[in-house]
Order: sequence, then C-alpha cells, then structure tokens
Amino acid sequence: MSRLQQTHGLTDEQREILATVRAFVDREILPVATELEHADEYPQAIVDGMRDLGLFGLVIDEEYGGLGASLLTYALVVEELARGWMSVSGIVNTHFIVAWMVAHHGTPEQKAHYLPRMAAGEIRGAFSMSEPHCGSDVSAIRTRAVPDGADYLITGQKMWLTNGASAGLVATLVRTDPDSGHKGMTTFLVEKTPGFGEVAPGLTIPGKIEKMGYKGVETTEFLFDGYRIPAGQILGGEPGRGFYQMMDGVEVGRVNVAARGAGMARRAYELALDYARERETFGRPIAEHQAVLFRLAEMATKVEAAHQMVVMAARRKDSGERNDLEAGMAKYLAGEYCKEVVEDSFRIHGGYAYSKEYEIERLYREAPMLLIGEGTADIQKMIIGRRLLEG
Repeated sequence: MSRLQQTHGLTDEQREILATVRAFVDREILPVATELEHADEYPQAIVDGMRDLGLFGLVIDEEYGGLGASLLTYALVVEELARGWMSVSGIVNTHFIVAWMVAHHGTPEQKAHYLPRMAAGEIRGAFSMSEPHCGSDVSAIRTRAVPDGADYLITGQKMWLTNGASAGLVATLVRTDPDSGHKGMTTFLVEKTPGFGEVAPGLTIPGKIEKMGYKGVETTEFLFDGYRIPAGQILGGEPGRGFYQMMDGVEVGRVNVAARGAGMARRAYELALDYARERETFGRPIAEHQAVLFRLAEMATKVEAAHQMVVMAARRKDSGERNDLEAGMAKYLAGEYCKEVVEDSFRIHGGYAYSKEYEIERLYREAPMLLIGEGTADIQKMIIGRRLLEG
C-alpha cells in the first residue's frame, strides 16, 4: 500500500469501513466512471451499492438506524469515493449536510420522522442557498416565505442544487423577514417527488443544468410559485435561525469538499505515476527523467498535505470545537492543490491527456468545481483572514 494518505490513530472499525469502501471503489466505480461521466448518466447502480453499504446513514446516530460514525470517518470515506469519481461523492455530500442539519438543529419530531428514512437511503437530501443573482453573498437572497394561516407560501428562484431532482428532501433557505438581515432567514424542509417538472404544487424543476464537468449527478434550479408548506416544516420549529443552521451545514460540507479534492488529487497522482513508469522516451521510462521525477515528488507532497489538512479539520469538528478556520484552510488548500496535481498529471500524460480515452481528461474537467463549490477560494481566504484577526 502507498505511504500516501495514511491516517494515524484510526480504530479497527474505521479501518474496516475504509477498506470496504476502497474495494467498492476499485470494483464498482473506477471501471465505469469515465463512461458514465461522458454519457452524463446518473450512476443508479453505484448509488444502490452505497445504500447497501450503509453510506447514506454513515453519520446518523444508531438510534435512528445509522452507523453513528465521526466526521473524520465520513471525510475519509469521501476521499475514497472521490478517488473513484467525484460526482459520486457529491451525491452523498448534500445528503450528509441535510442529515447533519436535521440531527443538530431539528425538532425531536423532525429527527424521528426523517433520520431513519435518510439512514436507510429511502429519502435522499439536498440543500439550497444560492440564487441566480447571488452566489457567495447569501445575505442577498430574495426568495420569500409569507405566512398564510398555519402555512407559509414560498415564491422565488433557487439555483445550483446538486441532487435537486433525485432528492426527496431539500433544506431550503428563504427570507421570512425582509428587514432583519441574517436574522430574517429561515430554513424549510421541503419534501417533494424525485424527478423533473412540477414535483409538487407550486414547485417546478425545469431540467438539469449542463456543465463542463461534475456530470452524472444533476444540478438544477428550483422555481417556487406560491408553494404552500406547513409551519411545522421549519427546521427547528423556529423562524429566523436559517442562516446559522445553513452555515453550520456548509462548514461540515467544506470538510467534505476538501476531502473530495484530496481524493481526486490522489487519483491524478496514481494515473501519472503509472503512466510515467510505463511510457518510455530515449530508451527509459519517463519517470526516470529528472523533470518528471521532480514533478511527481511535488504532486505527492501536495496530495499528502491536502489529506492532512482534511484530517485536522474533521478531528477539530469532532472534538466539538469551532472549525471554520480549519475547514476554510482545508477546503482552500485541497481545492488549489487538486487543480495543480491534476494539471501536472495532464502534462505528464502529454498528448494522450487530451484524448477522452484517458481518465485524466475527465479529471481535468472536474477539478475546477472544487475551486468554487461550498464557497470560492476567495471566500475561504476571507474566512481565514477574519478568523486570524479574531486571535
């Protein structure tokens, strides 16, 4: 086994989980990932396999039918999944964020109602913050929820929902008080029928957004037009706490995105190393040429650094401490390093990297998503800088 991305201090159970997932990736994901990605086909068989492994309930408490694993365990699982195909890790990421939000902010009734079904994979989660006119500026959202008797009526447009069609439960941030800034935002638990079109009265998903990469998993819009939802679907039962709830979810989501970057960088390095050992120029493998050898050394160092940042951020959150600084650092570093490692692998492959027959072509199109997902690199630097100034 490679010395890269070894995590010290894991329990036997954690090692067993990771070995099982690694074998699943090698057997069920890597052989089909590029073909499914080129076809932009939803990986239903892979999703069914992850459900059978219990991955959708990985971090949900045992009392609700989950495995009760730590954030660290989850991050390492995501690292393995992203090594196979980043889109697969995206399918579990949004589900995990919603499960985390329900578990940590939901009412007892919401936990009892949703978490067992989420743990079993019967209902999968997505979350929605962004809108067409605002990305990182969450405070600028315009989608409104207006009280109407015991219900609320939601009107507006949401954007960039990963798993927007396949999910049955969407944690959706809307504005309930236009004059209260962050305190005027509320998270609703929106239930819907999976699919496209009118998935519930007043809620339409027009179709999936075509993307450069990150294919297979769908990205959608949400169009609300007087969508009626009971007040009991407010996460936690109290309006005005949505921004805080969403930021908590995104914080753990950033650890996930960092893990994806580490996993994809590992795969790009593996591909480069294998190719450099096999490809010969001037009578010897190109791995023996100093220019390529130095490039491989730099790539391996970045792969290891990204992994260790992921581990640090996850362990800090598991300890119950605030980890927005560490999560921001991990997400920023892993995203940037993944892009650089993938590009270096692309260069080592030479002209073959430009061919769709080679896996590195897919990774080259997928890596840029990590620079913007769960907050852009510049947003991460802003978070890091502000936390450093706090002392």
